[in-house]
Amino acid sequence: MTRVFSGVKPTGHLTLGNYLGAMRRWAAVDQHEADALFCVVDLHALTVEHDPARVRRLSRQAATLLLASGLDPEVCTVFVQSHVDEHARLSYVLECVATDGEMRRMIQYKEKAAREQRRGGSVRLSLLTYPVLMAADILAYGAGEVPVGDDQRQHVELARDIAVRFNQRYGHTFVVPRATRPEVAARVMNLQDPMSKMGKSDDVGPGIVYLLDEPDVVRKKVMRAVTDSGSEVVYDREERPGLANLLEILAACSGGSPQELAGAYRSYGDLKKDAAEAVVEVLRPVQERHKELCADPGYVERVLRDGAERARGMARPNVDAAYRAIGLLPAVSEVAEAGAGAGAGVTV
Repeated sequence: MTRVFSGVKPTGHLTLGNYLGAMRRWAAVDQHEADALFCVVDLHALTVEHDPARVRRLSRQAATLLLASGLDPEVCTVFVQSHVDEHARLSYVLECVATDGEMRRMIQYKEKAAREQRRGGSVRLSLLTYPVLMAADILAYGAGEVPVGDDQRQHVELARDIAVRFNQRYGHTFVVPRATRPEVAARVMNLQDPMSKMGKSDDVGPGIVYLLDEPDVVRKKVMRAVTDSGSEVVYDREERPGLANLLEILAACSGGSPQELAGAYRSYGDLKKDAAEAVVEVLRPVQERHKELCADPGYVERVLRDGAERARGMARPNVDAAYRAIGLLPAVSEVAEAGAGAGAGVTV
C-alpha cells in the first residue's frame, strides 16, 4: 500500500477549513486506502512566539479532534511529532542537503517573517528552516503521498527536491513523495475576507468557523458572511469570491457542485441559511465524538503512546539509513549488534 503522511500544527483551534480541506478526507479515504500516518506536528508550533501551556493544550485538543473526525487507531497511526525523535534527527541531516536560497524562497517564510517584523518581534531561525523539518516528517516514513491544501504544495515540492538531491549524491535512500488534494473546498476562505484562507492561527474573528463552535455561533458567522455586489447567485471565484466561498462550503458539506448549487438559489439569504445548517450538521458528529473522548482522557493518551511507538518503528530504519548514506559513523551499540548478528549460529 502507498504510505501517506499528514499533519496538523497546534498553533490555533482547528477550523472548518481544516476539516473540509483535509481531515474529513483523511478519515473517509486515506486511512482505508493507504498505510496512513496522522501527526500533530507540535515542533512546528515553536517557530514563532508562543505560550508553552497553550501549545500543550492545543496539541491534545488537535489529537482528540483527529480521532473525533473519524480516524481509527486500529486502521491508521495517530501520534505527536515530538514523541518520535527521528523527526529531529533527520531534520538536521536534510539541512545539510537543502540550500539557503530554497528556504528564503518559501512563500510562508516571507509572509510570516514580515508579520513578525511588523509586530516588532525577532524572526526565529526555525521559521526559516522549518520546511526542512516538514520534509523530514515526510521522508522519514517513506510516504509516497501527502494530502495538502494549495498553500502547502510548495513545501511538498521542497521535500521532493531534497529527496532527489540526497538520492543522487548519496545513493537511493528516500521515496520521492507527491502532493495530493481533494477536489472541492481544498481551501476554505475566511467568511469576512474571502481572499484569505480560514486559518486556525487567527485566534478570534467572525470569519472563522472553529470545529468546536456551538451551532448558534456557526449560524451567526455564516449568516454574516461577506458576499459581493449584485443580487444574482452565480459561481465565479474571480469576480464573486465571497459568494463562491459560500457555494463551495455548501457543496463540500451537502454534496453537488458549486456551479449546480448556484442555480438553485435566487437570494443570498436562502443560500446562507442552507450553508449554515449544512455546516452545523457536518460538525455535529465531530463535536459529539469529541465530547466522548474528552470524558476518557486515558484512551487518547494510550492512542498517542501506541501511535508514537508504531511510528518510531517505521521511521528509525529510514533515518538510520540516511545517517549511514551521508557518512556518519554508526554508534558503537549498532556495530556491536551487527557483529553479534554476523557471529550468530557459528560453531567453533
